[in-house]
Amino acid sequence: MSTESTLPEASRVRVLIVDDEPLARECVRDALNAYPDVEIVAEAGDGHQAVAAIEQHNPDLVFLDVHMPGLDGFGVIEEIGVDAMPSVVLVTAYDHYALKAFDVHAVDYLLKPFDDARFERALTIARQRLAGGAADRTDERTRLKRLLEDLLREDSGRSATTRYATRFTVREGDRMRFIPVNSVDYFEASGNNVILHVGKTRSSLRSPLRDVVEKLDPVRFARIHRSIVVQLNRVREIQPWFGGDYVAILEDGRQLRISRTYRASVLKTIA
Repeated sequence: MSTESTLPEASRVRVLIVDDEPLARECVRDALNAYPDVEIVAEAGDGHQAVAAIEQHNPDLVFLDVHMPGLDGFGVIEEIGVDAMPSVVLVTAYDHYALKAFDVHAVDYLLKPFDDARFERALTIARQRLAGGAADRTDERTRLKRLLEDLLREDSGRSATTRYATRFTVREGDRMRFIPVNSVDYFEASGNNVILHVGKTRSSLRSPLRDVVEKLDPVRFARIHRSIVVQLNRVREIQPWFGGDYVAILEDGRQLRISRTYRASVLKTIA
């Protein structure tokens, strides 16, 4: 990110960053650090933390991830209430319908991964809204309310409590790469990180396995060992192994041990 702001001087802006991926929060944080008149008052890793942080810190502006497991970004807005919601920049990976809806209602957003120019534009627009006073805030809230109504009509069955991660973000050098959840064969704990196994490719995610498990759909993924979570449709067969353990054989022949601790739940899930 650039190290120097080209924006005109403005009053101090108090910001909350909300994203379930630590790397994504880091990217927004690094971008905001280029602007000395911006104060990051808090960060939140899920929707419930976001609601608490908004109520506690009353920020001027929220960079709000749209897709989060549990209470997602739209759920946060619904929980707080549009009329009480701070000014918001929605942050999202590619989602055709959502982007179209954002454009229709002129709701500002950042598409991950974003560049310096796009980030500066989003911050400039947010500052203009904040400087515009009550009239601009009323207009923003009206557009946000209409956006929510459209999204809810499109997905009338959407439940904030049943949303799971659709992708994970990993760092590769100076780049971020998005890995769809449905492409991962299995997740393997490695210290405080998790290795994502996609075919013969291995990518490291900076997150403990327990946090990853909470973001996965339990219908599709199962923990078979304290350090391994497998995508069930990748399992070709299960065979007995030594000492009461079993082994899961994947479609490509790789073998993963199922420990006795998880054996009963795995067999019940697959049966």
